[in-house]
Amino acid sequence: MNLHEYQARHILKTAGIPVPDGDVASSPAEVEAIARRLGKGVVVKAQVHTGGRGKAGGVKLAKDPAEAQSVAGRILGMQIKGLTVHKVLVAPAADIASESYAGIIVDRSSQRPVVMVSPAGGVDIEEVVAKTPEKIFRHAIDPRFGLLPHQAMGLALKLYPGVEQARKAADILQRLYQVMLSTGASLVEINPLITTLDGGVEALDAKIVVDDNELDRRPEIAALRDASDEADSERRAREANLTFIKLEGDVACCVNGAGLAMATMDLVKFYGGQPANFLDIGGSSNPQKVVDALSIITADPNVKSILFNIFGGITRCDDVANGIVTATKQLKFSLPIVIRLTGTNEKEAMEILTANGFNAGTDMDEAVKQAVALAKQAA
Repeated sequence: MNLHEYQARHILKTAGIPVPDGDVASSPAEVEAIARRLGKGVVVKAQVHTGGRGKAGGVKLAKDPAEAQSVAGRILGMQIKGLTVHKVLVAPAADIASESYAGIIVDRSSQRPVVMVSPAGGVDIEEVVAKTPEKIFRHAIDPRFGLLPHQAMGLALKLYPGVEQARKAADILQRLYQVMLSTGASLVEINPLITTLDGGVEALDAKIVVDDNELDRRPEIAALRDASDEADSERRAREANLTFIKLEGDVACCVNGAGLAMATMDLVKFYGGQPANFLDIGGSSNPQKVVDALSIITADPNVKSILFNIFGGITRCDDVANGIVTATKQLKFSLPIVIRLTGTNEKEAMEILTANGFNAGTDMDEAVKQAVALAKQAA
């Protein structure tokens, strides 16, 4: 789950990290009032869960409250990568002496949280990694001890040669680690971490991505979810307890189990196709899950064929077959469906599908080849 910038800034500020003043607004009039309270030039920033806000025109400077109100009128309601801007953050325009990067991410290879800092802040960290990797400094945190003071100071000195600023940055890094623990985040990021003209060190922008598996035990974090800023397909999938990620291809995949889903997408690519999604219906034997899955899949105009790849264990093949029959009767779509079923109640599933005019097989490679071919024919 992604948090908005204004939510992440509030969490950092509560943790004692220096964050400039600011407030969120949903109308131009509210923006004008906040700008008037701040009493100087402000920046108005669109609050949507996507990058590239500045390039899209979603981040604007305003020299006075009247201009802030005018700018907000143009930003609110605009579309950025398919997401509508409903809220903006209004914050003072900062006097920046330098920009750095500080972040902590859960690293699968080391199985630890890894702190990353760079003196090249204010740009995407991926760009820094690609173009100037020597400017990235990392430290894997031992979760038994956390980020120790001397470790934080060593990283801070990579950013600032001056001891006073390095001490301030080291304190921010340690507090950032505590934020990660307290929110169940898989990523916490400050970009840019700035120095001010008077020698201060502040978090000008903040990003927090929370591991969905943490939300059940952190209801205060789960309450921050903004469903209006999620893609409709992903929101519907979450509400139906489906694991779904939209991709850019045209072969829709409906699979049970994450490992099989990954293998299915690999085979689609291997045989020259492009997967339209990752969709795992899980281990539940509930025909309604199949209905929900097909409803989400068929709402994507890019989809040209649908591939079911089911290996029945806990998931019963006959329940999946009943779900396919029910969904096709309810949804009335014309997309071709390729079905591969094997495992628990396979025989019963084949009988259900045959009786309703469907063909199904047990060979995974042949099913994928057929689905890719059908998508290419329809392209």
